[in-house]
Amino acid sequence: MRYAILSSAIFSLMLISCNNQPQPKYPGASEMSDPGDVSIRLPDHVMPVLGCWFWIDEVLQAPQFKKFLDQVSSHSPYNLLTTSFRIPEKEITEDDFHQQIKLAAEYAREKGLSLVVDLDVRLARRAFQSAYPDELQEMVMLEELEFNGGEAIEGVVHSLDLNDHYTFRTTHYIPLKGSFLRAYSYVKTDEGILPNSLKDISSNCELVSVTKDSIQVRIPTNDEQVSSHVCIMVSFTHLAADVFAPHLIEFQRELIRSYADVPLAGACKDEWGFPPNYDGNPKKNQFWYSMHRAKAYADRTGGRELLGDLLLMHLSIEGKESERQMVINHFMEMSWQRNSELEDDFHNTVKEVFGPLAVSATHPTWWPYPDLNEYKKNGLHWWASTRDWAQTDEHTPYPVRTALSKKWGSPIWYNMYYADNKRNYETSIWSHALAGGRINYHPIYPNPSSLVDRDLELLKGDLMRAESRIRLLNYICHSPLDCPVAVIFGHACTMNWAGPSYDDVGLALADSLWRQGIPVDLIPSSEIGNNSLVIDEDGFIRYGQQRYAAVILYHPEFEKKSTAEFFNKAAEGRTGLFRMGDWTQEFNGQAYNWNEALPQAMIAIEEIPFIVSEVRQLLHEEAIQLQTPATGTLTYSTHVFIEPPTTGYCHLIDGTVIHLAGTKNVSGDLIQSTIKIEGQQVTFDAIGVAAARLNEEGKVEAMAAGGLKTFKAPGLAFSLDERTDIALWLNEKGKWEGVIQGWEGDVPQELLVLTKKWSRLGVPVPYPEQRTIK
Repeated sequence: MRYAILSSAIFSLMLISCNNQPQPKYPGASEMSDPGDVSIRLPDHVMPVLGCWFWIDEVLQAPQFKKFLDQVSSHSPYNLLTTSFRIPEKEITEDDFHQQIKLAAEYAREKGLSLVVDLDVRLARRAFQSAYPDELQEMVMLEELEFNGGEAIEGVVHSLDLNDHYTFRTTHYIPLKGSFLRAYSYVKTDEGILPNSLKDISSNCELVSVTKDSIQVRIPTNDEQVSSHVCIMVSFTHLAADVFAPHLIEFQRELIRSYADVPLAGACKDEWGFPPNYDGNPKKNQFWYSMHRAKAYADRTGGRELLGDLLLMHLSIEGKESERQMVINHFMEMSWQRNSELEDDFHNTVKEVFGPLAVSATHPTWWPYPDLNEYKKNGLHWWASTRDWAQTDEHTPYPVRTALSKKWGSPIWYNMYYADNKRNYETSIWSHALAGGRINYHPIYPNPSSLVDRDLELLKGDLMRAESRIRLLNYICHSPLDCPVAVIFGHACTMNWAGPSYDDVGLALADSLWRQGIPVDLIPSSEIGNNSLVIDEDGFIRYGQQRYAAVILYHPEFEKKSTAEFFNKAAEGRTGLFRMGDWTQEFNGQAYNWNEALPQAMIAIEEIPFIVSEVRQLLHEEAIQLQTPATGTLTYSTHVFIEPPTTGYCHLIDGTVIHLAGTKNVSGDLIQSTIKIEGQQVTFDAIGVAAARLNEEGKVEAMAAGGLKTFKAPGLAFSLDERTDIALWLNEKGKWEGVIQGWEGDVPQELLVLTKKWSRLGVPVPYPEQRTIK
């Protein structure tokens, strides 16, 4: 048996029928010994609850993993544990490591849990180095020096010690060796290098010192010296697999296959890409390189030499402005394309090894903001890296989360969230849910010294009670948040530092719309080229299940001709078209007034307030209902962006309308309201969660509520003596079926009148509070 992942194909079937059909069980599904037993976990056919588990040294000792699994199985509603490792000098290729993972997976299954284990090649870097020593990642670094009269000059370039969460508590992506590559001399003006002055002087250079830590080069001069500057080019090889290594995919596959004997629900590949760099490379003088990447670059550019072009990417050369933009476009595009190729192969191999319903996790987001840091890491490949469900992390902007849920056919998105205090989780859980998402619970981080056990801190208090109420929505909600507008940003333009709009994906525009109660999906223009964005049979631009009333093309500089063709076809349809930013060059640098290649029906507006006004008017004319404005803010690094509130209304593509309230009480606030759905009034007296969907006849076909006291809607009305968590839906036979959560005793008669087909769902008992360390 493999995990019932509810992939896009399965959810397409669910959307057609709008009912809760049984699906295969996943590994670790609890087999109750007594039919009267009540599980605290969602059944296999419902989107699961996710938690994180990070192993440290002690977990490798045989019985240690049981403590965590025992507590989580009793005190959390988690179905799946995305499991990774923070263990010094150990690799997942080692037999004892493999055996311990197997024992833990088997024990987790006994406890009704399933593990999705990190099987990324970064956890086996020494093994890869041993197998393929000539396929390690290099970083080329360029250093410009200025001649001072007729004196010789010396330059020193230092390597970088790079690290991330994969190297936490173990060896970093350390430099292993250094190499001098070449040096150029030239005359430089304010406009750039004079092309006729550019000369390769590599043979004239003296290598003073070459180590893994630094390279020192001496450049002699003579009386005939006319150059004003010199640029030295060196390379450092790091303890990391080359992203373009010819054997990397084979190694990745064999690594996953080596765990075929372990009862896993799937495998993780987290924050994939080149080794991390946290300053965004402001001088544009550091480039991920290898001879294998150089060959791939030559193949796609008609034989151009990558090392020579790296100088052009670093420094402008007079008269070669368009050529410079073109080579940057190719260099950056091959980054996201190769990284997504590796992600997709991981996804497919997980299915091959653990079965078609196995989970591929976790998130492709790293930084996690779509800016220059992410460009260097992976080329901003998030939308092209296949996942079963939309998965992000930390403070990834909400327009990205909702867009990914459309791309992968995911009714909800998961965000691996952490903070340094539990209170932030207690508010974020409601903001996540109001935007159609759920938290994948990462332990508190950084870990305050006062916490006795950070891994279990989230299981205390009412946080898991809030999760238990929100998860009722998973029974009835089969589609993502309805976002009637898309911002499609120029993928090449935002990553081209020689272009007009570097490092701008249009989030200020997207956030402005969210603040007006208009949820927006943020999508790169490369999703046009790979046919993920389409024009459907009714003339709407569509992304997965989402049809757009309006689409804004944002900064289209360097787009390909296919973009113009797509929007000219879309202009014949029903989606309103807008543009911000000019288009004067295409991807390969061909200059033209490409604005004229776009349809006349596409309205060009340069000011955000004006375009927001136009879009809002269009939605009003189309009678599209606004949702609760995103009034909160998130801050990440230097970025400030929107967050939905903890109380409000939203609606999904399938017509479900949801009212959430979690501002005053962690487990939910009182909801006594009447909402209008398709012109019909629906009344709730509930706590925290209230949701309903009507059918074409205007009658209820599904509802869910926490602490429900009263429900009244066309075709269905009832009151309960005691507040109860329930979800109720019409099944494939058109008969009522429901779940009652946390209820002891007989099912209330008021519910039995509706249907005898009620299942029970338990609520986890909070983990007991313990004394803090003083």
